[in-house]
Amino acid sequence: MRYRLVIFDWDGTLMDSAARIVDCMQAASRDAGWGELSPQSIRNIIGLGLPEAIATLCPGIDAERAELLRSRYSWHFVEGSDTPMRFFSGVEAGLADLHGRGGQRLAVATGKSRRGLDRVFHESGSGRWFHASRTADETRSKPHPQMLDELLAQLEVDVAEAVMVGDTEYDLEMARAIGMDRVAVTWGVHAPARLAASRPTFTAEAVPELFDWLQGR
Repeated sequence: MRYRLVIFDWDGTLMDSAARIVDCMQAASRDAGWGELSPQSIRNIIGLGLPEAIATLCPGIDAERAELLRSRYSWHFVEGSDTPMRFFSGVEAGLADLHGRGGQRLAVATGKSRRGLDRVFHESGSGRWFHASRTADETRSKPHPQMLDELLAQLEVDVAEAVMVGDTEYDLEMARAIGMDRVAVTWGVHAPARLAASRPTFTAEAVPELFDWLQGR
């Protein structure tokens, strides 16, 4: 066991949800009368809190239209979309194995809302694996490191005993800001070269490789 605490991003790291996020954001933008957003521009903001994502995608958007886009995105994501989401192959077994090790703590730091994370915890039965979590609507959005600071304090773990695992530069940069080790995974939304700029401690190119490394194999 390399670390007492492993903190995971959610979308693009544990769950293959990028296609659903793209579809729902495009639909919400059309509903709000903003127009068409490219898939690549939406993939770029995955990991940010929803207000920050909308501000990045739609420069100059007024508050009323931004709120309409936000509410329509939430509706499409929960009720209006049939685009499937599932854990990447091997993730569930890897998390269960880590959780079963004595002294190992697991947490989530995500750009999702609390309501959204709790929903997916319930629907997937995965909430039992994690000792704590932080979402973008209850603290500051990535890449600010506040959610990591709060998780360390809650779980009483020193930064040197923790690692952040994510698929975006937002994940890696918030860890780097407080001197936390960080693992880049290349199956998510940001390209390997972009992740490398954040100087990850380790880069995993496949799910089994990630969990083997976390377990010190």
